[in-house]
Amino acid sequence: MNHSFEVKKLNVFYGEKHAVKDVSITIPEKGVTAVIGPSGCGKSTFLRCLNRMNDLLPNFRRNGEIIYEGRDIYSKEIDVIDIRRRIGMVFQKPNPFPKSIYENISYGLRIQGVRSKEITDNIVESSLRKAAIWDEVKDRLSSSALSLSGGQQQRICIARALAVEPEVLLLDEPTSAIDPIGTGRIEELLRELKKSYTIIIVTHNMQQAARISEMTAYFLTGELIEFDQTSRIFTNPRDQRTEDYITGRFG
Repeated sequence: MNHSFEVKKLNVFYGEKHAVKDVSITIPEKGVTAVIGPSGCGKSTFLRCLNRMNDLLPNFRRNGEIIYEGRDIYSKEIDVIDIRRRIGMVFQKPNPFPKSIYENISYGLRIQGVRSKEITDNIVESSLRKAAIWDEVKDRLSSSALSLSGGQQQRICIARALAVEPEVLLLDEPTSAIDPIGTGRIEELLRELKKSYTIIIVTHNMQQAARISEMTAYFLTGELIEFDQTSRIFTNPRDQRTEDYITGRFG
């Protein structure tokens, strides 16, 4: 099994708050890894460390290593913009730009210096197809992305992330603001995308984790309590605290 990330003794602080405590984990490439745990347990903080999104927050400090493809992404010679291109991110609330659907998808390409309309057209179409929304929007690419439903907007955000050809997709509770039909479509989409991408998803919906992931990590008060195959975590966890959470005794 090839590894996508090797995290070694990661600690994260926001000022005095110790948000992630001494986490070591090796995440396999391709497929879906789910990160579960009660609110405020460090899941999103951990996720945002994987593409250095936390660098933008005040009072953020961390130590430990995050090795991606043999290099620590926090080392001085790493190009942060390149890391964020290769490790894309989709947030909890759909956040398309207040621009047309076409401009949302082509935005990252323009920043990268792609000027050819033909290349841009092709990538916009292929990204929307990969995000399983092309048929719904192909006749209205010049319409505002904000005119779409919440579930469609989230698939536009996934297409926007895919357009710059990432290797990894990080998703922070991507369906929590979306209705059940939209949620089902996004889960279906992730099942398809996991054949080609490494996907790491934070979710507090345990049924969702069970449905779409191969591996699951359980966090509690900033600590990684257990990391194993999803089937094992949900049927025969090794740690009593995992079992208490899975069976709804707390959280």
